[in-house]
Amino acid sequence: MTFLGLIRKSAVRKPLRGGLLIVSVAMAFLIYGLTASFIAGSQGTAAASDDLLGVMNAAGRAQPLPLAYLTRITELQGVAAVSPITRLRGSVGDARNVVAVSAGNPDKLLAVSGKDLGLTNTMIDALDNGRDKVLVGRALAQAQGWSIGDTLTVTAFRTKKADGSRDWRFEIAGIFDGKSASTDTYFILAQYDYINNARGKNRDTVSTFALRPEPDVSPQQLTPRIDALFANSAAPTRTLSEKQFLSAFLSQYADVKRVVTLVVSVSFVTLLMIVVNTLVFALRERRFEIGVLKVLGFRSSKIMMMVLAEALFVFLVGGTIGIGLAKLASLAAPPALGLVLDRNVALRAFALIFLLGLTSGALPALSAMRTPILSAFRTR
Repeated sequence: MTFLGLIRKSAVRKPLRGGLLIVSVAMAFLIYGLTASFIAGSQGTAAASDDLLGVMNAAGRAQPLPLAYLTRITELQGVAAVSPITRLRGSVGDARNVVAVSAGNPDKLLAVSGKDLGLTNTMIDALDNGRDKVLVGRALAQAQGWSIGDTLTVTAFRTKKADGSRDWRFEIAGIFDGKSASTDTYFILAQYDYINNARGKNRDTVSTFALRPEPDVSPQQLTPRIDALFANSAAPTRTLSEKQFLSAFLSQYADVKRVVTLVVSVSFVTLLMIVVNTLVFALRERRFEIGVLKVLGFRSSKIMMMVLAEALFVFLVGGTIGIGLAKLASLAAPPALGLVLDRNVALRAFALIFLLGLTSGALPALSAMRTPILSAFRTR
């Protein structure tokens, strides 16, 4: 019987109890894996860029900016490309079937976001072939069952046409896939001129300016210079990276990351209480065996290591199962959910496995190490 074999047999000494502990750990780490994947994926932090910048109104993203700002931003040293962006939200068919439309200049969109969105010259030419042409993200196209050549009507929530209608007709000219699986492709790309010329209000304004700095220019250095251009204007600006923009947008509704952290923390604390309580009772049943091991020459430190290893074994098996199930769920989930269990999430999960395993085994291990031989033999 090897040391590792003894640990394995001790951990599953009672199969039902050991199995339930492993299932409890697996469920806790399944919750962690799914919530961490949600934060990394659908919250945009996995695929969002630190280099792509967005210039919006300092009063809030709902307030527009004058299109005239485009020239001054373009002429600023260190700016590689800029595209005006106006956003339109509405529904297709059912009012609950909400879609988002981002309208920009086709050629400038290619220069700013082409690499990140997987845009090609062929796609841009198709988009530029007609004012009502659009490019649809792969995730949205799959969810809606759309294909190239289909026509769709977006009923806008706020943006009205000059004739008072809220219906915007588009024809799909292409489908873009994004740079990677974690890239958000659940939206539509349209032409800025089409939306701008047809809308009844806020003509020649934008929701934001999307820009990409020169390769040798730091976005952190460029951001204050852009905002300084319009600091004393009627519409001062606030420039954020794509990642910062997504975080700021979500914080308007709730601190999602804090809520998720609280939920996961509660599940882990509950798990620790269950595992510690179970291990303590399990060791009480084995006090005589611990006494025998000490008589046979096992040092107290080795017995402590054995109990710690048992707790680690339970967490390692259960945690691996939980993270594995979370990975399968992220692969099977619709792209719209944006679940991304990447390497960073997995590394944090296994760090938690070892930390919680050692924490849960500390009290029972100290108790086993300090158990006197005579006291252990009296249990028989």
